[in-house]
Amino acid sequence: MSRPAKRSLTLAGHRTSVSLEPEFWQAFRELAAERDTTPATLATEIDRARGLETGLATAIRLFVLAEYRHRLGLG
Repeated sequence: MSRPAKRSLTLAGHRTSVSLEPEFWQAFRELAAERDTTPATLATEIDRARGLETGLATAIRLFVLAEYRHRLGLG
């Protein structure tokens, strides 16, 4: 298992840091590229959709998981 890596993102004009495992960062970058957008733009969309009780890192992980589950026909 890899240790989380912290990256800085600008979301709606505000700088923030997110810690994700390198495998999640890679998958997240790939999903953003498939949508022809940047990770920061995709993170902004996720940030706007998440509830206040869910942290941004968790929301990104759940987004990645949901996308791959959908591709496997599991959700």
